[in-house]
Amino acid sequence: MSEISYLIPVTIIAYLVMMVLIGVWFTGKNKNVGDFYLGGRKLGPLVTAMSAEASDMSSWLLMGLPGVAYLTGGAEAGWTAIGLAVGTYLNWLILAKRLRVYSQKINAITVPDFISNRYHDNSKVLMGVSALIILIFFVPYTASGFSACGKLFGTLFGWDYHVAMVASAVIIILYTCSGGFLAASFTDLIQSIVMTIALISIIIFGVKEAGGFTAVLDNASSIPGYFSLTNIHNTATGGADKYSALTIASLLAWGLGYFGMPHVILRFMAIEDKNKIKTSRRIATVWVIISMAVAISIGFIGNLLSKNGTVEQLEDSEKIIIKIAMYMGEHGTGLAIIAGLVFAGILACTMSTSDSQLLAASSSMSENILKGVFKIKMGNWMSMFSARAVLVVIAVLGVVLAWNENSSVFRVVSFAWAGFGATFGPVMLTALFWKRSTKFGAIAGMVVGGVMVFVWKFKIAALGGVFAIYELLPAFVAALFTIIVVSMLTPAPDPSVINEFEEVKKELHE
Repeated sequence: MSEISYLIPVTIIAYLVMMVLIGVWFTGKNKNVGDFYLGGRKLGPLVTAMSAEASDMSSWLLMGLPGVAYLTGGAEAGWTAIGLAVGTYLNWLILAKRLRVYSQKINAITVPDFISNRYHDNSKVLMGVSALIILIFFVPYTASGFSACGKLFGTLFGWDYHVAMVASAVIIILYTCSGGFLAASFTDLIQSIVMTIALISIIIFGVKEAGGFTAVLDNASSIPGYFSLTNIHNTATGGADKYSALTIASLLAWGLGYFGMPHVILRFMAIEDKNKIKTSRRIATVWVIISMAVAISIGFIGNLLSKNGTVEQLEDSEKIIIKIAMYMGEHGTGLAIIAGLVFAGILACTMSTSDSQLLAASSSMSENILKGVFKIKMGNWMSMFSARAVLVVIAVLGVVLAWNENSSVFRVVSFAWAGFGATFGPVMLTALFWKRSTKFGAIAGMVVGGVMVFVWKFKIAALGGVFAIYELLPAFVAALFTIIVVSMLTPAPDPSVINEFEEVKKELHE
């Protein structure tokens, strides 16, 4: 039996077993739903930083981003990465500390909790709308992760896509249901380490097999529009297409999405000490910049490896890292084990995002819709049971949506990212920094942002030209404008809301 036939599966299985055991370990740490959904606000700076970024990157980092770079070069992947790097830093700088203080002040353990409690919305309309938005966009987001797992095992072992996808979902459900937020956060820390090992291993091996950095750069430079930030390689014509300033701006707009990512900003609410957020910000920003740069480089390397026949030419470019790792695993025991870690890293990307998304979606349904909007009374045991049951139901919906194996991980994540960025981003910014904003403005902004994402994506962008931009940018602007206008046209917030805002502001400067 060859190394690749048993060492890679053994490495992956060992990794999966470890994730489940971590979930079981943290089961006893969940005394109530506050622990299950927010870990009792006990996360240290390292776990906060790395779990936030691991849950953010998803399978997009190891499959989607290299796949885009492999096909079209540096423009789309590069400007997207720059936008995300800037967005990561600004999110930690602007939102993190203020949200940590404010969320504890108003006793919020979920994003819908925060938005509703911030405006003292006793009608729970804000809570219901925001929880519904989370469900709408998180289910397909989670589905994209399950799809990535199916593609991984299908390509690696020839397993049926659907069997592999369902099996992966079951593993994620097991440890997330068991350990809740703490399990998700600590497994995310481990997963970020595995992801880093995967990226570094692939780039070192890939460069060696490609003949060195010079060969990779020469190949990229020889392809029209490939090694450029102002042109993009057109795979259909073999030529180069100009990248306009508007297109670049729309890709940079990916960074705006961070202000509205529930699974990321929940980490801000969970950190133990608000004064350690600066440390978390530095760790998170450095890791994001390096990991995305390496991921894009893997796409460049993969292009040359396909061209020289080392790996096959791919119709599905998102599988390039899988193909390189499989080739690596054929070169001895040590490299087979490292290849196993690479595949575990791809799983880590998926699992670290899926577990956080499942928790956020579960909390929205159980805590915010069932208990908040419909006022169903539950004791502590029933609340915990409901949280886990809803999590399983949402995961099943994700499996159903992921049934089509031809779906693009990058495109699905792109749409869901726009949805969260446009609905929650403007609301979070105005809720935290503008005391004159009202609940009516918040409701209108979320609805307009969500609707605009769909309208722009499926109607307006089809017109082409200046309209063919990433839907997040126009939807974000429309939502922010709506919040400002509606807030100014509706009665000022109650004095108790204003006083609470000022108390938080004062505490931040203590």
